[in-house]
Amino acid sequence: MDLLLPLLLVALLIPMFLGVRRQKREMAKVTDMQDALKVGDRVVTTSGLFGTVVELDDATVDLEIAEDVVTTWLRKSVLEVRNDEEADDTAADDDTAATPAADGTTASANGTAAAEDATAEAADDTPRLTKD
Repeated sequence: MDLLLPLLLVALLIPMFLGVRRQKREMAKVTDMQDALKVGDRVVTTSGLFGTVVELDDATVDLEIAEDVVTTWLRKSVLEVRNDEEADDTAADDDTAATPAADGTTASANGTAAAEDATAEAADDTPRLTKD
């Protein structure tokens, strides 16, 4: 019975200690990423804004969020650096969505035409409201 309290305390303190260590490791990783920023990096801020680094300072980062639109942010507000592979993956998904069909049109255009035909047929079957 005398050993129950110390064992209980140890059982509760070990997971807490491991959680704190993991959190410190994650914070160090984010800090290293923020310190390693360079001009031309595509980044995402903590508020979800996408931008490209155009200028760096010790405490701030200038991000180009649109053509000729540059905003200044704290370095600490940069959440992650987007690699080119992630951008290439989304571009590859867009390319596969518009594959050419046999008649020279794109598959996405064929799907749109089929959807318009189905909508037109359904519109013909719907009852019309008329004024008496």
